[in-house]
Amino acid sequence: MTVKQATNNNLFSHRRSGILLHITSLPGPEQQGIIGHDAYRFVEFLAQAGVSIWQTLPLGPTHDDSSPYQCLSAHACDPKFISLEWLYDRKLLNELPSVTSPDKKEPYLKQAFEVFQKQKDKKAFREFLKQHSCWLTDFCLFMAIRESQDNAAWWDWDKALRDRKDKTLNTFSKAHDELISYHLFKQYIVFSQWIQLKKYANDNGVFLFGDMPIYVAHDSADVWANRELFTLDDNGKPIYVAGVPPDYFSETGQRWGNPIYDWKAMKKNDFQWWSERIQSQYELFDLIRIDHFRGLQAYWQIPADDETAINGKWVKAPGKELLKRLQALDHDLSLVAEDLGTITEEVHQLRRKFRIPGMKVLQFAFDGDPDNLYLPHNHEPDMIVYTGTHDNNTTLAWFDELNPELRDYVCRYLSTGNCEMPWSLNRAALASVAKIAILPMQDILGLGEGSRMNTPGTTVGNWSWRFEWSQAHDGLKFDLAQLNKLYGRQ
Repeated sequence: MTVKQATNNNLFSHRRSGILLHITSLPGPEQQGIIGHDAYRFVEFLAQAGVSIWQTLPLGPTHDDSSPYQCLSAHACDPKFISLEWLYDRKLLNELPSVTSPDKKEPYLKQAFEVFQKQKDKKAFREFLKQHSCWLTDFCLFMAIRESQDNAAWWDWDKALRDRKDKTLNTFSKAHDELISYHLFKQYIVFSQWIQLKKYANDNGVFLFGDMPIYVAHDSADVWANRELFTLDDNGKPIYVAGVPPDYFSETGQRWGNPIYDWKAMKKNDFQWWSERIQSQYELFDLIRIDHFRGLQAYWQIPADDETAINGKWVKAPGKELLKRLQALDHDLSLVAEDLGTITEEVHQLRRKFRIPGMKVLQFAFDGDPDNLYLPHNHEPDMIVYTGTHDNNTTLAWFDELNPELRDYVCRYLSTGNCEMPWSLNRAALASVAKIAILPMQDILGLGEGSRMNTPGTTVGNWSWRFEWSQAHDGLKFDLAQLNKLYGRQ
């Protein structure tokens, strides 16, 4: 893959503000947001409000639960984001259809594919295939086989397909060449649309900030195509899985179920898989957050047969060697560490050694301890402050759920006798010495209960929140611009 430098080398040279909003949460005519006119309008909203960072969640194709943190690929983008209007404008569709669901979109994508196949000039397409050759062919083959196997998980496929027998894969590829090419086309289109949006954002002074889960889903093209890099048995089942130990959130810990990396195998090939993965993200984003960064220093390894995380153990990870290798791709390491929760000094040392900014979340600050590192007076410039993340409730709902004593403490700390939530906390984030302040769109809009993006540990009712343009009125945009100016944020 061609080395592509990230463009955010100066992001921390100025005080900046950003908004956290996933693509699916954009307004629009479909059941979820897409890379269409509303995405461009949101860029304009940010620029006019003095906001220079747009943070999203991972862009990968999701499973049925719609979680962007358990994707079918660590590289691919979700074709559900494709704008049909974009295809119509480029004469790949003869008419502009009105669709609301991904299933109804599919026939029109196939029509566009048929028109595309007849075009003679495919130079850009060939360059895309070449640039992404390290993962693209395997992913599209994976998706085609998955369809032929009734969307079963890859370890339940016919044995020869599961185990990637060359003769069987060659036979399948020849028999399903059209379907594989269709998946290649969809990736080319969704990448093209995103790259065009990124250029528009950058041209308007807005940088894109992405999120990269440390682990990948077991049922993914990455694990199927690189079994030797994961701790799997001969049938493709995990020997160990990832999670976190018991704590005050859970007496049994959290068993995530992602397969653990075989770090010895990763080191043996000089972390090539990680290098290719991070390079894909640098093409899509100006800045990348590594979710569960502490797993690069040590990870909680759970026997796969265990139903809880209780019997796991900490195992050292070669984070120093990995980050040194990634530094060769981008000497500034355009990364942010998700270092929330109970973090050891070794994790802090790893982050500081590579000058990777960490995170502070204001909703975690108010436990009555003045030494709480999330409190604004304990912040440092080289970090990113949030009111809350995609896993938190909205700030208004969080505040409403506090007991009266804690609500009083929050208001006294913020020097406001009668808190005006969420804006009292929004202001605290913007006033922080942290170079970057990120506010979830829900907190910008002042939304309460019922508007959170995700509730950890649950699988129902998540990832579906969306805003409406009537909520993002001109007065809100003006007020936000004034606050950014007041606190010296660009």
